Parts: sequence; C-alpha cells; structure tokens
Amino acid sequence: MILTEAQTTWTMNIIIGALMYLVQSYHEYFERRNDNLYGSKKVKLPKAELYVIFTGKRVSKPEYVSLSEEFWGGEKCAIDVKVKMIYDGKDNDIISQYVAFTKVYDEQVKLYGRTREAVTNTINICKDRDVLKEYLSSREKEVVDMMMTLFDEEQVLRAYVESEKEEAAKKAAMISAIEMCQEIGLPVSETIKKVAGKYKLEENDAEAWVQKYWK
Repeated sequence: MILTEAQTTWTMNIIIGALMYLVQSYHEYFERRNDNLYGSKKVKLPKAELYVIFTGKRVSKPEYVSLSEEFWGGEKCAIDVKVKMIYDGKDNDIISQYVAFTKVYDEQVKLYGRTREAVTNTINICKDRDVLKEYLSSREKEVVDMMMTLFDEEQVLRAYVESEKEEAAKKAAMISAIEMCQEIGLPVSETIKKVAGKYKLEENDAEAWVQKYWK
C-alpha cells in the first residue's frame, strides 16, 4: 500500500497527517474486504509506504522524517511512522513536473488570487514550458473545473465559518439585551417588541427568544 500526499508548508505535523491517512486507508481496506478484525483468523495486512511530496522552499531536506524521532526524541513507543520525503524529482519525471506545476500556480495565485485567471495562466505557462503538457492539453477544461471546484469549496467553507461567527455574536447580543430588559424591569411584551425591532425579527421569533432566555 503506497500512500502519497503533497505539502507546500513545512511542518512536522505532516507525519501525524500521514499516520491518520494510513489509518483511514487501512480502515477502508478492511471494510472493502469485509474482514472481521475480532475473529480468530489473522487478516491480511498490506505493507505500507508513506511518501510526502514537498513543493515549498527549504534549505534542509531530510530524506525521512519519523514520528518517534520528532515527537518523542527517538524513544521506543507503541507506534512509529516513517515518511519518505520527495522534493524535486529527477530528470523531468512526473514528480518534478508536478512540483514545477505547483510552483507556477503559487506564483499566479500571488498575482491574481484564487481565481480562474490564476488557473488558466498556470496551465498556459506550464504547457509553454513543457510541464505536464500532454495531460494539460488533453484535459484542460477538466483541470480548470476541478481546481475551481476546490476554490469554491474553500470559499463556501470560509463563508460558513464567518456565518457561524456572526450568528454566535448575534445570539450573544440578543441574550444580553433580553437580560438587560429584565434587569431594568421591562415587561415581557415590551422586551419582545424591542428585540424584534433591534434584530429585525418577526415578532413570534422574538417571542421565542425572549421566552427561552427570560429568567
């Protein structure tokens, strides 16, 4: 079982990421085979090889990184993970071309942000430089769509996180307003009107909030 990931930022946490990837892959492997891990029969366990393609800049380039070495000073422990690091590839092989592609893409993102223009420029530059040229020429639309989908997912996630933050802040403010109205002796009916007006709520929604947090 050969597992490969790509990483642009150097961190020893990539070892933990590789371990989690391995555990998940084994889990899916056993599920596909319907193996019974609690039975008496020993299951078949494929030997794992872990690789990380590092596409960022770094002076020191260790050939391997180890979980026990980096996190426990080399002490023996119940589990260890050894990851083979790959940096630039050799002689224009697929790895070196992939690294070149990611570097061009990073440059374009710095210029144009995470946009379609950055993606199309990356593809055109790489084709001109004979980097993944055959693949990009035959599947250009697919590559653009795939990369833009990844952007959209990231944007949706960021929007969701921001929305959750706004909702949490709004909720805290409404609770505080309800408590303040109660402290100064306003009746429930008046508090409902104030909450509805201040936070642009339907009166029945405001009533539900007030009833929930009125002490």
